[in-house]
Amino acid sequence: MADPLRIMLTNDDGIDSVGLHVLAREMQQFGDVTIIAPDQEFSGAGAAIGAIWENMPDVHEAHVEGFETCWAVSGPPALCVLFARLGAFGPPPDLVVSGINPGANVGRSVYHSGTIGAALTARNGGIHSVAVSQAVTDFGVEGQAWGDVIASLPWQTAATVAAAAVKAIIEAPPTDDARVLNINVPDRELDKLEGWAWTTVGQSPPRSMTEVKLTPKPGHTGTHSVEFVYGDSVDQPANSDTQAIIDGKVSLTWLSRIGDLNAANAATDLAMSDLLG
Repeated sequence: MADPLRIMLTNDDGIDSVGLHVLAREMQQFGDVTIIAPDQEFSGAGAAIGAIWENMPDVHEAHVEGFETCWAVSGPPALCVLFARLGAFGPPPDLVVSGINPGANVGRSVYHSGTIGAALTARNGGIHSVAVSQAVTDFGVEGQAWGDVIASLPWQTAATVAAAAVKAIIEAPPTDDARVLNINVPDRELDKLEGWAWTTVGQSPPRSMTEVKLTPKPGHTGTHSVEFVYGDSVDQPANSDTQAIIDGKVSLTWLSRIGDLNAANAATDLAMSDLLG
């Protein structure tokens, strides 16, 4: 009899995140789930692991109801994956699932997302991974605070969608290379979704950030607050991840490896030959 699939759950919002717990419970149907997540907020950390050679992070035993093995790491989610891959918590996972992130990770945010950074780090170690994010549409509307918006998100929608994708990945023929699937789910109940689409990573945000201003902070000489200035909505390509969310569709995007552009080397070859012979 084959051993159960070892599934690691992580996120960039911290081990107490509701989205993490909902997703982890949904993943239990596929194998043995271990939660290994940051002990605090690490949104925007990308695939950072920090200066671990200078300040080795602490690892704490944690409790999440319904799970036997949980760990909280004082570092970003990519570091959680790195530790797991190298055997800190037992045999390495067979699959890493990261999320559910409150807020879509589409377009340029793919480059900075800690949720996706964990998935990319898993792939670097030869482990298939899935990043799951839930769009947020009501933040800032009628004075709603971020915490109020998070509390009302339909987390189970994203968890159910993620389960369908994970099932397909598990049942698919084996591949030589580990892959990363980025899933973004609209802020809607499951029966209100407009379907799904294979998408590409958008090259522009839904709404552009046009300027960053520094504003002197009263009472703190030489210190400034940062103010972001946003422009109008930006038109998106029809096949982009961003447009899919706007249309109410689940966005599924395979994220490729960082590659090379050898075909563009001719001018650089000439310059380097002139310099170095």
